[in-house]
Amino acid sequence: MSQRSLDNTSQPESLARPGVSAWEPLREPVFRALWIASLTSNIGTWMQNVGAAWLMTSLTPSPVVVALVQAATSLPVFLVGLPAGALADIVDRRRLLIVSQGWMLLSAAALGVLTLIGFMSPWILLALTFALGLGAAMNTPAWQAIVPEVVSPSELQEAVALNAAGFNVARAVGPALGGLIVAAVGPGPVFLLNAASFIAVMLVVYRWNRQRATSRLPAEHVIGAMRAGIRYVRNAPSLQAVLVRSGVLIVCAAGLWALLPLVARDQLGLGATGYGVLLGCLGIGAVTGATLLPRIKRKFSLDMLVTGATVVFAVATAALAYVQNVFLVGAAMVAGGIAWIALMSSFNAAAQTAAPEWVRARALAAYLLVFQGGMAVGSILWGALATRMGVRAALLVAVFGLIAGLMLITRYRLAGGEKIDPRPGLFSWKSNTSLNRSVRRTLSRRWTTCGENASGMAPCDGSCSLILSIQTGSSKRSSWRPG
Repeated sequence: MSQRSLDNTSQPESLARPGVSAWEPLREPVFRALWIASLTSNIGTWMQNVGAAWLMTSLTPSPVVVALVQAATSLPVFLVGLPAGALADIVDRRRLLIVSQGWMLLSAAALGVLTLIGFMSPWILLALTFALGLGAAMNTPAWQAIVPEVVSPSELQEAVALNAAGFNVARAVGPALGGLIVAAVGPGPVFLLNAASFIAVMLVVYRWNRQRATSRLPAEHVIGAMRAGIRYVRNAPSLQAVLVRSGVLIVCAAGLWALLPLVARDQLGLGATGYGVLLGCLGIGAVTGATLLPRIKRKFSLDMLVTGATVVFAVATAALAYVQNVFLVGAAMVAGGIAWIALMSSFNAAAQTAAPEWVRARALAAYLLVFQGGMAVGSILWGALATRMGVRAALLVAVFGLIAGLMLITRYRLAGGEKIDPRPGLFSWKSNTSLNRSVRRTLSRRWTTCGENASGMAPCDGSCSLILSIQTGSSKRSSWRPG
């Protein structure tokens, strides 16, 4: 099987190479196997989401409790998101994936068995959904961080888009299939099918002959690795822009996802199958958007793309609030799916390329922390607003938040992947004193020498530390370490 060296990511190529097919990463056997296994598992996950959301509407009519299903899926990232990213950077990612997939298998199986024997309540459903979320939180940083290992840097953006497309193919197929099964035999079998879907991923990951690169960095512990990741986030403006922009958007966009079951059941009078079809429309739109995205990105800047997609998603959310015709709502969901994949692909690719290999999983964990945390907070917020003001009013507030969030573009601009150089050791010096200008020139010469591997020195992979002794007028000496 083809295996890319981790060190390739330290010398990034253009992530938007003209002429690269959107399907090019599937030529890599490892990526192809992982992609197919992930597609199978994601179909099971979307079936699970339909079954859990619809089961909760049967157990309780409370909008807050129904919205807590989405919150229970997303909230675990607050607890284990950063530790999961740190673990994915310091342990064998292959083993971590197998363990996390096994945890999710057991959680889904328990949910299915308890549902079939009739031993289910709203709080048991939330607890086991939370357990599944814990497994996903441990799994996702490692899963996303292995993508650059199995494709070339020039194919990274296409690989990210393909992963998103596969996820959204599952979103198109899984909800409709899950709705049909729930309507026919109930949610219990859906949960068991989801448990079985994790087996496919475990088998592929187990058979992957991953060769870990020999790291020149000193050994790290989880706490130290988390601190290093936090320091990186604090000093990486390109990553901070992704986190701020995506965080505001996700909190507001969560209104559509959290309240869609209630709109389908109470406003449109649909059953489980109809709800699954509406989710499927979002998935169809996302798949369509994934095929159009490469051409769109060649014509518009990243900020323009995110702005346009945000407006389209806001319109889809408003349609959910006011439109009573099922077919028109379905069309609006297709448009919302196109906007959603454009937003998620843009933010994900920007987060992927904003960090070098040694800290990539931790940077992705920070992004996922913001993403899933925004979903959890947003779901609780919109559920509470829907209880107090009504579903329609809550959706309209979400629309206003989406549009208002566009004002952040003036301060937090997203850097295009083709402009990002994630090599470690790059930094900015804000002060402009004569002393700092002198130090800056010295650092530039030393850092360039390290980066160019001159005089037989080992290439700098982020482990370089420059210890400077600065002689000041008062004869005091100080040391400085990057990061």
